[in-house]
Parts: sequence; structure tokens; C-alpha cells
Amino acid sequence: MGQITLEGMEFFAYHGHMDEEQKIGNKYSIDVSIDADLSAPASTDNLKDTINYGEVYDMVKTVMAKKHRLLEHVGYEIITAIKVKFIHIQKVTVQVSKYNPPIGGVCHKAKVTLEEVF
Repeated sequence: MGQITLEGMEFFAYHGHMDEEQKIGNKYSIDVSIDADLSAPASTDNLKDTINYGEVYDMVKTVMAKKHRLLEHVGYEIITAIKVKFIHIQKVTVQVSKYNPPIGGVCHKAKVTLEEVF
């Protein structure tokens, strides 16, 4: 068992419950951790035997390019894309952070964490 993690992927996107957020946009950070059996790629040293994190990044980028109302839905869409592509994974954890959320006070970021075990 092993884990592949992409931390701090940053995007400017147009997510938010309020219409204003979907017009102005904001900065977001995404962390993705995937648990899987990594014994084959560890022994073969072959990219085709592992989870290509370049492909994971592209999946996240595609989800972030679409407007969503809730951070929870962004995380759900990322998990769904990953589990469809990489069918032999055991668990995916996604953290979606929105910087300076419009809550009427000082807050560095709002973060939602979703996890799915297969």
C-alpha cells in the first residue's frame, strides 16, 4: 500500500453560492491524496504501472474550469473523475480551499475535505 499526493494545486476559478462569486472569481487550492497498491511501479519503474499524477492534475484542472456553487461539489467531481480513471485505487481524499471567503470577516481560507474509500 502507498499514497500519491498532490499538494497545493492553485487555480483561479468561479465557484460560490453567491452569484457575485461566480462573476468575480477567487483563488483556490486543491490537495489530492490517493491510496493504492504501489508495489508494481515501485519494482518496475514504469509510469504505466502507477497513477500518473500529471493526469490527476489535468482532471482537477478540468473540474476547476467549470462553475460550481459548493466546495463540496467540487471535491465530489474530482473524486468521481479519479475513481473512473484509476479503478484499482483504495481511497481518495480531496481538500478544496477557497482563499479569503466572503463571510464578512477575516478568514484566510475555507476548506472542505471529502474522502471516499473503495
